[in-house]
Amino acid sequence: MESMIDCWSFRRTGPADKICRHGARHRSRVNPAPLKHSRRRLRSCRRETLGAVPDVPPTGHRDGALPPNRARRSLGATRARFTGSWVEDLALRLKALDIVSSITLFGASVLLSALPLIVILSSLASHRIDTDLSRHIGLDAQGARIVKNLFRASPVHSAGPVVSGLIVGLAGTVAAVSGLQVIYERAFGQQHRGLRDSPRLLLWAAAALGVLILEGIADTSVRAAVGPVIMRLLGFGATTIFFWWTMHFLLAGRVPWRNLIRPALLTALFWLGLALFSSLYFSSAVVTDSRLYGEVGAVFSFLIWFIAIGAVLALGAAGGAVWQERAAQRTLRVRAARGSGG
Repeated sequence: MESMIDCWSFRRTGPADKICRHGARHRSRVNPAPLKHSRRRLRSCRRETLGAVPDVPPTGHRDGALPPNRARRSLGATRARFTGSWVEDLALRLKALDIVSSITLFGASVLLSALPLIVILSSLASHRIDTDLSRHIGLDAQGARIVKNLFRASPVHSAGPVVSGLIVGLAGTVAAVSGLQVIYERAFGQQHRGLRDSPRLLLWAAAALGVLILEGIADTSVRAAVGPVIMRLLGFGATTIFFWWTMHFLLAGRVPWRNLIRPALLTALFWLGLALFSSLYFSSAVVTDSRLYGEVGAVFSFLIWFIAIGAVLALGAAGGAVWQERAAQRTLRVRAARGSGG
C-alpha cells in the first residue's frame, strides 16, 4: 500500500524526478515527454501492488462516460441523420393524425355502434355473427366457444328494440366511418368536407358489410379448394383492392388513384400482420378475460382488436403517403438530373 501511496502522491504533486519503491522512474510534468508514458508506469506499479486494477478510461472519465463535447457531437450526428429522413416525415404525419386519439375513438365507435348494428342485421337474417367474429380474430376452439356464448342462439325480434337499435347503430356507424375518413384526410393533407359526405359514408358502410358477407360465404369453399397459402395471397390481393377503393371513395376522388397504390399495399400488408398477431394473441386473451370478468370479459378483447384495426388503417395510410411523396420527390430529382445533364 505504501508504494501505491507513493505512486498516487506523485500523480497529484508531480515531483521533478521521483522513483517509487518498485523502481519506476516518473518524469516531471514540465518535461515535454508524453505524460501517458509515466501513467503507464504508474498503472504497472498499481498492478504489482494490488493486482489487476481496471484501467482509467482513455476519455479521462473513470465511469466510462463520454465527455460533454463528444456526447454533443454524437447527438448532433444523430439529429442530422434524423432530419429530412423518412422517419421524421412519418413521425410528423402521425403527429398530424393525432394517432393515439384517432385509433382509440375509432375502436370505441366500432365496438359501441357498428358491432351492435351488425349483430342486429345478422339476427334479422338468421346468421350467426359469432362464427364470423371468431374466424376474423383467429380464435381457437375454446375462444370461439366463449364468444358463441355471448350471443343468443335464437334471438327474439321485437319491433321497438330493433328499430331503436338500428337508428343508434346507423348513427354510430356513420361516426366510425367519419373517423376513418378524417384519418385519411389528415394523412393525405385534405380538408374535411363535413355533413355533405354523409351519404358517402353510408354507402361505404353498406359496401363494407356486403364485402364481409361475401368473404364469409366464400372463405370455406375457396380455402378448401386452393389451400391456405394461395388463400393468403388471394386475401392480400383482395384486401389491397378494397383499401385502394376505400381511400379513393372516402376522399371523394381528391387524391388520384396512382397516389393511393402504395398506401393500399402497405395497409394490406399490415392487415396480414394483424391477422397473424391475432391468431397468436387473442385466443389466450379471450380465455384470460373470461376467467377474470366472466364471459363478458371477451368484450375487452374485442375493443383491443378494433383499436388494432384502427392502428393498421392509420399506419398504412400515413406510411403509404410518406412512401408515395418520397418516391415522387426522387423521381423529380432524377428527371432534373437528366435534364441538366442533357
